[in-house]
Amino acid sequence: MKFGKEFSSQMVPEWQQAYMDYDYLKTLLKEIIRFKLRTNNAPTRGGAKNHHGGGLNRKMTLYRAFSGLVSTPGRHRRGNPHDVEEGIQLTGTTTTTSGPILVNNTADRGYETTFLMAAEEGGEYELVFFRRLDDEFNKVNKFYKEKVEEVLKEAMVLNKQMDALIAFRVKVENPEGWGWDERAVEITRLASDISTSAAAISASTPAGAKSIWFVPVHVAIKSLRTALDSEPNLKVVGTKFRFIQIRIVIVPPTYQTDISNLLVKVRSQAHMEVIQEGGSSKAGQLEDDDEEEEEAQAEIVASVSTGASTARIRAARPAPLDVLDRVTINNTKETPRSTIKRVLQVSKQTDLKFSRENLMKVEEKLRSAFIVFYQKLRLLKSYSFLNVLAFSKVLKKYDKITSRDATKPYMKVVDSSYLGSSDEVVRLMERVEATFIKHFANANRTKGMNILRPKAKRERHRLTFSTGFTAGCVFSLIVALAAIIRTRNLLQEEGQKQYMNTMFPLYSFFGFIVLHMIMYAANIYYWRRYKVNYSFIFGFKQGTELGYRQVLLVGFSIGVFALLCVLANLDMEANPKTKDYKTFTELLPLFLLLAMFVVLILPFNFFYRSSRFFFLTCLFHCLAAPLYKVTLPDFFLGDQLTSQVQALRSIEFYICYYGWGDFRHRQNTCNKSSVYNTFLFIVAVIPYASRFLQCLRRLFEEKNPEQGWNGLKYFLTIVAVCLRTAYSIQKGQIAWRVLAAISSAAAAIFSTYWDFIHDWGLLNRTSKNRWLRDKLLIPQKKVYFIAMILNVLLRFAWIQTILDFNFSFMHRQTMVTVVASLEIIRRGIWNFFRLENEHLNNVGKYRAFKSVPLPFNYDEDEDKDD
Repeated sequence: MKFGKEFSSQMVPEWQQAYMDYDYLKTLLKEIIRFKLRTNNAPTRGGAKNHHGGGLNRKMTLYRAFSGLVSTPGRHRRGNPHDVEEGIQLTGTTTTTSGPILVNNTADRGYETTFLMAAEEGGEYELVFFRRLDDEFNKVNKFYKEKVEEVLKEAMVLNKQMDALIAFRVKVENPEGWGWDERAVEITRLASDISTSAAAISASTPAGAKSIWFVPVHVAIKSLRTALDSEPNLKVVGTKFRFIQIRIVIVPPTYQTDISNLLVKVRSQAHMEVIQEGGSSKAGQLEDDDEEEEEAQAEIVASVSTGASTARIRAARPAPLDVLDRVTINNTKETPRSTIKRVLQVSKQTDLKFSRENLMKVEEKLRSAFIVFYQKLRLLKSYSFLNVLAFSKVLKKYDKITSRDATKPYMKVVDSSYLGSSDEVVRLMERVEATFIKHFANANRTKGMNILRPKAKRERHRLTFSTGFTAGCVFSLIVALAAIIRTRNLLQEEGQKQYMNTMFPLYSFFGFIVLHMIMYAANIYYWRRYKVNYSFIFGFKQGTELGYRQVLLVGFSIGVFALLCVLANLDMEANPKTKDYKTFTELLPLFLLLAMFVVLILPFNFFYRSSRFFFLTCLFHCLAAPLYKVTLPDFFLGDQLTSQVQALRSIEFYICYYGWGDFRHRQNTCNKSSVYNTFLFIVAVIPYASRFLQCLRRLFEEKNPEQGWNGLKYFLTIVAVCLRTAYSIQKGQIAWRVLAAISSAAAAIFSTYWDFIHDWGLLNRTSKNRWLRDKLLIPQKKVYFIAMILNVLLRFAWIQTILDFNFSFMHRQTMVTVVASLEIIRRGIWNFFRLENEHLNNVGKYRAFKSVPLPFNYDEDEDKDD
C-alpha cells in the first residue's frame, strides 16, 4: 500500500481536516513535474548537437569510478519522472550544494519558509508549494498544541479524582482511620529533640563517624538541596529521593535506638494497615525522579548510616483524608426515579456514603474515564507521528523531483517544533498506564494493557463462510417454496384465502425482521467504506460492535429457520400421514418466535451478548420515554420502530391468534374483536408516541425549538396513522377516507422536508454543492438526488391504503406486506444519510470522543462555575 492510502486509512475520522493535506501537496508536485517536462521538451538551438552531446555524456559514464552496488547516502534514485508517489527525480536538473530554503518562526504568523531559488525558471511553482507546506505545518502544529493542552487539563482533573478515590478507599477499608497522626506527632517530637543537639554533635564528632538520618516528615527536595549546600561535610546515604521535601537530621548515638524502634514499629503497622495497591509487584511503578512523579509515589524513607553499614526502612504514606471534605458524589445515572425527582425539584443526595457498593461504582466510572483518556493520548501520539512522517515523505518527493536538498533543513524545523519535540503525550501515557495497572488491574500489567489497548477484531474465515452458506440456504429455500407452490397449485386451492389470512401474517413478521437486518448490514458496509465512525456515534463499547457479516449471519439464520417452518407447514398439510397434526403445524411459527425471544434475553456470553443487551437497553429506554435522558442510539432505534409498525401488528396478531385459540381451527376471528381493533390503534401509535415524548424531553432539557418542531412532525404522523387505521377498519366511509388522505399528505410532506433539511442536511442553496451540502462523503453527487427521489416515492407508499389499489394476482395481505417492506427499504436509505450528516457534524467540531462522567465533584469547581 502506498503511503497516501496508508496515511488516509489511519486518520482519526473526526480529525481529517486537521491532518496535513497530503493529496493536495502531491498535486502541487505534479504541477512542478509538468513544468519540468514542458521545459525539457521545448526545442532549443543546436538541438542535434545537444543530442550527440547527450550520447557522449552517456558513453563517458562508462569510465567513471564504480560507485558500488549499494547507493551512498545523499544520492537520489533516478526513474520515471511521472511517478510522484514513488518520488523519482527528474533528469536534466541541476543540484545545489547549499540549502534552497530558510525557515523562520514568528510568534504571530508561525513558521514561514523563504525559498531562495525563486528567481530560477519555474521557481514560482516551488514557491507555491512551500507556502502551502507552511500553511499545513502551522495548522497541524497549532491543532496538536491545542489538543495537548486539553489533555493536560484533563490530566489535572483526573489527578484530583484519583486523590478522592484513594481517600474513599481508605475510608471504606478502615472507617476508624489509620492512627497515623499519633505516630507522626511522635516522630516530630523526636526529630525536634534531635535537632536541638545536632549542632553540638556536628562540631564534636568527626565527619566519618557521623550518623545521618533522612527522615522525610513532609515532601521537599528543595530543603534537601539547601541543607546539602550548607553542610558540605555531610555524607549522604541513598541518593534516590522519592519526595519533593526531605528533612535531614543529624542523629546522635543516644537517640538511634529510640528512633530505630519507632520506625520499625511504624513500618510493621503501616505494612498491615495501608492499602498496598499491587502488592509486591513492581509493574506499574515508574523510575522517574521528577517532582510530580515523586509526589505521586507517596513513600516515607528513612536511611541510617553508621560507618560502613546502612539500614533503609520504607513505609507507605497514607493518602490525606481531608480531600473528602471538599467533594460530593456526582450522580449521573439517569433513572425514572431521578427524572421524577428532578421534575418535582427534589434535591439530589450527594453526601458521601462509604460503602463497598459506592466504591465499586466510583471505580467503574474512573476506570472508564481512564480508558477514554488513554485512547485520546494514543490518537494524539498517532496524529503527531503520522503528520511528521507525511512531511518527511512529501519533502523527499520534492527533493527527488527538483534535485534539491530541502528535506534536511525543513525536517530539522519540524522535529524541533512542538509537534515533533513535545513529549507530554508520551509521558502522560506512561503515567496513565502505571496508574491504571496499579489501581484498576491489581498490578497485572498484561490485564491492564489488554484493557487499555484492546486488540482489533480479526475477520474470521468461518464467519464469511457461515454468512455465505446461510445466504445460499435462504435463496435455495425460496426457490423450493416457489416450486412447491407452483407444482401443487396451492394458490388455486379452496383454503388459499384462509391460509393467507392466518399463516401469512405470522410468517411475514420474520420477513420484516430479516429485511431490516439486511438493510442495516448494507448501512454498516457503506459506513465503513466511506469512513463514517458509526461505532463512536452509537456509543458501542470498543471491540463489541458488529460488522456487516455478523448482522447478515443473524438475519439469514432467522430467514433459514422461518423458511424451514413454512416448508414444514406446507409439507405436513399435504402429507396424509401428518395431516391430522394440524395443531402442531400451526404452532411452528410460535415456537420460532419464542426461540428468538429466548436467545435475545439469554444472559450467557455467547451470540453477541453485548449487542443484544445494548439493543434491549435502548428498547427499554424507548418504551419508558421520557423518563430517560435521550441519546442518539435511543431515538435512532425509535425511528427504526416507526418503520416496523406492521411487524408490531403481527406480534399483536400472534397474541390474538394463539391466545384466543383460533389456531386450533385455523380461523381468524381477531378482526371481529373490538379489543383487537382498539389495540390496532395503540400498537401503531406506540413508536411515534415514543419519539414524540423523546422530543419533548429534549425540548425540556436543551431548550432547542427544533425539538418542538420535530415533535410536531411525530404528532401529525400519529394523527395520520390513527385515521388510516380507522379507514382500514371501516371501509367505504368517504369521511374517513378524506380525513386519512389529508392528514397523511400533511404528515408525509412535513416528514420529507424534515428528512432533507435537518436529518440529512441537504437542500442548501448557498452550498458549493448546489442543493446539497458543503461536505459530501460520496463523490458522486447524483447519489444524493437519487436518494431524495426514492425517499419521496417510498414515503408516499401509504397512498395504496387510501386508494385501495388491488391486483388480481396479489392477495390483500401480500399488498400490505409489500408496502411495509418498501417503508423498511426507505428507512435503510435514510439511515445511511442520517449518520453521514451526524458524522460530518462531529468532524466540524473535531469531536472524536464521548464525554465520560466523573464520580466526584469538587467544591472549588462548583464555585468557579458559579
